[in-house]
This record gives sequence, C-alpha cells and structure tokens, in this order.
Amino acid sequence: MNGKLVFSILLVVFIDLFGLSLIIPLLPGYVKMFGAAETTGGLLFAAYAVMQMIGAPVLGRLSDQYGRRPILIFSIAGTAVGFILMGLSTSYLKSLELLFFARIIAGISGGNLSVAQAYISDVTDAKNRAKGLGLIGATFGLGFIFGPATGGILADLVDVSFPSYVAAGLCVFNLLLVLFWLPESLSSMERAARRLGAGKPGPIFSLEALTSALRRPFVGSLLITRAGVTLAGGLVQTVSGFYMIKKFELTPSQIAYVLTYVGVLSVIVQGFLAGRINARVREDVLITACVGLMALSMVGWALAPTLLLFNLNQIPMALSFGLLTTLMSSTLSKSVRPQEIGGMLGLGTSIDSAMRAVSPIIGGFILETYGTAAPGGFGAIVMLISFGYVFTTIYNHPLALQLRTAPAAAGPTLE
Repeated sequence: MNGKLVFSILLVVFIDLFGLSLIIPLLPGYVKMFGAAETTGGLLFAAYAVMQMIGAPVLGRLSDQYGRRPILIFSIAGTAVGFILMGLSTSYLKSLELLFFARIIAGISGGNLSVAQAYISDVTDAKNRAKGLGLIGATFGLGFIFGPATGGILADLVDVSFPSYVAAGLCVFNLLLVLFWLPESLSSMERAARRLGAGKPGPIFSLEALTSALRRPFVGSLLITRAGVTLAGGLVQTVSGFYMIKKFELTPSQIAYVLTYVGVLSVIVQGFLAGRINARVREDVLITACVGLMALSMVGWALAPTLLLFNLNQIPMALSFGLLTTLMSSTLSKSVRPQEIGGMLGLGTSIDSAMRAVSPIIGGFILETYGTAAPGGFGAIVMLISFGYVFTTIYNHPLALQLRTAPAAAGPTLE
C-alpha cells in the first residue's frame, strides 16, 4: 500500500466531507426560513441523494477511462458552485428554488466518493484494500464529528448562509490540493486502453446496467446485500434524533454529544479495526457475521430502556455497520475486473444513495405512526431477511474462496 498516495486522497476526502457536513444541520433551518413544510425538507434531502445516485456511477466510469484526478477536479469545482448558490439562495436572493438547484448540483458532484474509493483501489493491493477503504470510512466519521458543530458555531457567529461560503472556500482549497499535490493513480497506458475499449467497461447508471450487475453471481449478491444494509442503517440513523427526543427527552445539545460519540465509534471501527479484522477473517464469513450482529443491534436499538443501554448498544451497531460499509466496497472491488472498479463502485454508491433517499421517509412515517420501537424493529426485519439471503448466496461462494488465494492483481475468473 502506497502510504503517501493513500494519505493524499484521504486528505482530499476529509476536506470534501468536512465542507459538506458544515451544511447538514442547517438545512432544516433553511426550509423553515422559507416557511415551507417538513415534507419540503424531506424532498430537499431526497434531491441530493437522488442526484448523487445518478452522478456516482457516471463519475466512476469516467474516472476509469480518463483518470481519477481530472474527474475529482471537475466534481470538486461543481461542489463549490453548489455551495455558492446555496449561500446566495439563503442570503441575497432568498430563493427556495435556487436552494433546490444548489442541492441538485451538489448531489451530482457528491458522487465523487466512488472516484475516491477507486483511487484507493488503484494504490492498494488486494490484501490491504479493506484497510484503505476502511480509512475512507474513518475519514467520513471525522468529517461528521467536527463539521456539524463547526457549521452551527459559524451560523451563530455570522449568519446561516456563512457556512455555505466557508464550505465553498474549502472546496477551492481542495481543488488546489488536487491540482498541485495529488498525482494520478492510473497510468496513461491504462487510461488509453480503457478509452479504446480494452476489456469490458464499467457500468454507467441505467436500469440496464443495474439489472446486468445484479444478475452477476456474487457481485449481484453483494449489491443486493448492500441495499438492505444501507436501508436499515440509514433508517435508524436519520430518525435517531427524533427517537432520542421522544424516548429519552434529550435536548439538541445532548443529542449532539451522542452523535459525536457515534462518530468516534465509527472512526475507531473503520479506521483501525476494519483492515485488521478483514486480514484475519474471510470476506464471506465476516459479511455473514456482521449482518447477523447488525440484526441483533437493531433489536437493541428498538428496545433499549435507558440512555446508557442505548449508548452501549451503539458499540455492536457501529462495529457491524462500519465493517459492512467497508466490506461491501472492498469485496466488490476485488470481485470485478480492474477496468470495472470505478464504475461498479459508482453503481454501489448509487444504490446507497437510493436507499438513503427513501429511508428517512420510511423511518419518519414508522416512528410517527407506530412509536419509538418501530424503526429498529423494521430494521431488524430487513437485516434478518438479509442474513438469510447472505447465508445462501455469499457465504462459502466459490469466488469468495478464490479472492483469498488469487494473486493481488489477478482479478476474478468466475465472472
């Protein structure tokens, strides 16, 4: 594993996510500023997720053909434009329509996570890939530990639009970082070969590409499992604040402390444990065990009688969800041909975005209609179904066994 290149891309990802997370806690306030209903707020969140779902595989495939670096430059510049328009929509222009447009642009550009994951795959071998992708997950956690609190402080010190301009400034800094410090991870010969169609190209977002990927043995099973994990995990994550208010009567600042604690757990799991555990346990065994553990954690989330037990339950929740987040990308990248990595990871990111678009709607409805235990119960059912599916389609699959014995650059032979 090339430590310098890994550090470089992680720094780029951290700055990108830190800027994004500055805005997240302020979006409900933006909606209220325009006197819009909560449904409009849900649509605002969904707009970003849907556009990220569309943009991620497109950016991933383009990066396979033209290189990771130029696509990162393009997407970071687009994110900067989105943040500037967001600031204008809440300050000088006062336009809800412009705010939606800004989120759409930011969503398309936000699909560059698949490019960062592909970059990590380029500069790590199969043995270290889970560790490298786990570090991206840890970087996610760090960004979401510090970003929301910083955004709230900046909004209090200046105004609610100021964090948008700060986020845009961070994008400009990130753009300079990529331009002058981050080298390309694909050689010119690799890029030329892929543009000329050497080998099967990676999928771009379409119903045909999605259907084709889902039909592939093992790869399709990984994508379907990823959908279930993201749906269940996203569902409880998005309603956790409402859950803690209704069940434990916490204040917003107390909720922030709990979320910070969860972020720290995420960093520990994905930054320090994911690679070490994956190096010792076969992928199919680990995925199966983590899906089962996540199902049990969902039950604990639903039934925790006290805040202390709720917080203790966050440990197996973070362990299972964090490991699965890393494993889904790591195993997927090792299960396809090198020229497909960026596109396939982009397709996986699109599935994540689709699940994150619907999970807040489902979670909010279930919580309001059936009470605080319902979202966790629903998530547990999803994960129990996923466990049965994983046990029959991924556990002991021949390709999973091959991935542990094949040379790092050999690629799969069963697809």
